[in-house]
Amino acid sequence: MLKGLLRPATCAAALFTLISTAHADDGRHVFTGTLGKTPIVVELNTEQPDEVSGRYFYEKYHRDLALSGWLQDGTLNLVEGDNRYGEDKPLPTLKLEETANGWQGEWQSPQGKKLPVKLAEARLPAPTSTTLPFIALLPKSSPYEYLRLQGLKLKPVKKENFMGYDLQWWTEPESKISLFSVESGLPKDDLQRVNQQLLGRLWSEVISYHYCQLQGGDNVEFMQQAEPKLISPALISLNISTSYYCGGAHPDFGDSPLNIDVSSGHSLSLEDVLWVGEGKPLLHADRDSLGDQPLSSAQSSAHSTYQREVLAPWLVKQLTALYPDEMKKPAEEDENSCDYTDESIWGYPSWHFTAKGVYLGAYFARVARACDAPEWPVLPYSLIKQHPGAVKLQLPQG
Repeated sequence: MLKGLLRPATCAAALFTLISTAHADDGRHVFTGTLGKTPIVVELNTEQPDEVSGRYFYEKYHRDLALSGWLQDGTLNLVEGDNRYGEDKPLPTLKLEETANGWQGEWQSPQGKKLPVKLAEARLPAPTSTTLPFIALLPKSSPYEYLRLQGLKLKPVKKENFMGYDLQWWTEPESKISLFSVESGLPKDDLQRVNQQLLGRLWSEVISYHYCQLQGGDNVEFMQQAEPKLISPALISLNISTSYYCGGAHPDFGDSPLNIDVSSGHSLSLEDVLWVGEGKPLLHADRDSLGDQPLSSAQSSAHSTYQREVLAPWLVKQLTALYPDEMKKPAEEDENSCDYTDESIWGYPSWHFTAKGVYLGAYFARVARACDAPEWPVLPYSLIKQHPGAVKLQLPQG
């Protein structure tokens, strides 16, 4: 059932039509070639010649190395890595001359070792009919990540039965990112739709892992755990918890749930499920038709206003009625308590389905992050059904 979904594509380029251009919409260009005799993939943005940025990875290892420098008179001068966290160590350099379809020159280590570099504009293997939709969009949005994922594959690990559905867990060994696919309990077409979403999310998290590695330097941390919350003939819901340090002043953590409408295969927003505003919420299909385009400023402003001025006060009122003890406002002198009556923490809640209702996770400022995501805020389905969202869903009885 999942053949062709578990890897972006095979590495045998002869099986594919090649895409001749390899550059993202924002000016980043991608090249393949060699450093010494070792194959590499390089991404460069030379839109600002005095502030060239980029990265590259060895095809064998897949981990990014940062590049920065400048372009002058056809010569590209780059430094590999950086000293942004206070180190003062010599770094490798690259000096490259522009060619008809790429760059060539040499890499030099801080100890003086030199290796030749040859780069040509990357030619991408075209997606096939079995390529995940998430992967099929990458040649346009991020050809560099598309090429990285060609060299990665998923490893089957444990099997699990959850709520009567058989799950197969997969892990990407380098990042150790894991997620599951649903193997039985749904019609064949439904399985394909939801597994495209689930495995697409897994690969998206692998990309996030590599971005964190690039930004975080030597002290990077990226730990993630996925947990199924509800599976039914109509809905798939899971929570993804991430603890990370990707550079900056402090480590952080957060939840990023995924809720899938089985009938369409689309992920769901809270407005698809619950709507307490005037008029109609933006339909999911309308959002999908936008593709990679962001919401208009008017749509974005209206949505933000709804969340702050309508949804958050409504949630505080409902949760206070349902959970009066937990929602009791703390005394002013109790500085270490959690104030769940603060509307600002409910404006952009993480959420997922449960057997009893829709769980909503409060979000606090950094100084009070220990108050995040208490276990109790669940709106029962009987209440959700009184305020249906944009998508007609078969909700559990609760």
